[in-house]
Amino acid sequence: MKQFDMVHSLKGQLIVSCQALNEEPLYGSDIMAKFAIAARRGGAAGIRANTVDDIIEIKKAVDLPIIGIIKQVYEDSEVYITPTIKEIRALHNIRVDIIATDFTNRTRPSGIELIQFYKQIRDEFPDQIFMADISTYEEGIMAEKMGMDIISTTLSGYTNYSSKVDGPDLELVNTLSKKVEVPVICEGKIHYPKQAKSAFDSGAYAVVVGGAITRPLEITERFIKEINGGNHNNDL
Repeated sequence: MKQFDMVHSLKGQLIVSCQALNEEPLYGSDIMAKFAIAARRGGAAGIRANTVDDIIEIKKAVDLPIIGIIKQVYEDSEVYITPTIKEIRALHNIRVDIIATDFTNRTRPSGIELIQFYKQIRDEFPDQIFMADISTYEEGIMAEKMGMDIISTTLSGYTNYSSKVDGPDLELVNTLSKKVEVPVICEGKIHYPKQAKSAFDSGAYAVVVGGAITRPLEITERFIKEINGGNHNNDL
């Protein structure tokens, strides 16, 4: 599939994030592949996945565009979504369709500034589609100006200077989609179908949903929180 056609195939569609960290009950590449199969059968047009092993298994299981990331913590930086050229190379080596990376205005590991990082990845991989995971309007504008192919609101609310809203940052999606020419994807804190629909109404090119679909532990905790926080008469 040509790059333009692949990105266009995601327009107006749901992308399902199939991820589990090693402390979660459903951790394992085989399980993530099965989640991807379920997502495809349910109508998802793309998958977002973490780690080389998971992506390899998912690619065997479904023929859908994959947004690949590697979450890696470095002690000298808050950036952990595909933070260095090392993770970029690992994802490129397995031919991930889209590579997503933290594109917030924070210093990366080893003190590398964002503009330096972008030049490095674009010089080495000129034909790779890159997605910028941003947290603010200013970062989205900067991502387009630098040349990123796609912008995602993934990190809104997860940097100490970004908007803290209970749910997806629809205002950010709306303002960015009106200003930039590249696709703006809504991701983060989408717990209910109506929120996904609202994201599209706000101008989202596509929507990524993760925990609300593929993390039963998180879903269960959300139910428990609501039950314990409400007024319930157990005598009825």
